[in-house]
Amino acid sequence: MSKTELEKYRRELLDLSGRLRGDVARGEHAALRKTGGEGSGNLSNMPTHPADLATDNFEQETAVSLLENQEQILEQVVAALRRLKDGSFGKCQECGKPIAVERLQAIPYTPHCVDCARTLEAETAGSW
Repeated sequence: MSKTELEKYRRELLDLSGRLRGDVARGEHAALRKTGGEGSGNLSNMPTHPADLATDNFEQETAVSLLENQEQILEQVVAALRRLKDGSFGKCQECGKPIAVERLQAIPYTPHCVDCARTLEAETAGSW
C-alpha cells in the first residue's frame, strides 16, 4: 500500500474517531438521563402511566445499546490507527494476507479479511 493510500486511511480514521468521540459524549447524556424525561411543573417528572414509563425505559435502553456500539467502533478505530503506525494496517490479523481495498473502503478499521471475518463470526455465533 502506498504512502498516499495510508495517509488517506489515516485521515479517514481520524475523522471517524472525532465524530465517534462527539457521538459518545452526546450518547452518554442520553443514556444516563433520568427516566421520565423533562419536568413539566408536576411534583415529579416520572410518567404517571405505565406505558409512558415503558417507552422511557425502552428509549434509554436503546441509547445505552447505541452508546456501547459506538464505543466498540471507536476502540476498533484506535486499534486501526495503531496498526497504521506500526505498519500492519491492511493485513489480516488472522491469516496475514492483504485485506481487499473494497473492504477497507467500506470498513477502514477492519482487522480481518472477508474470509477470516466470516470464520470468526461463525465461531462466535456457534458459541452462543
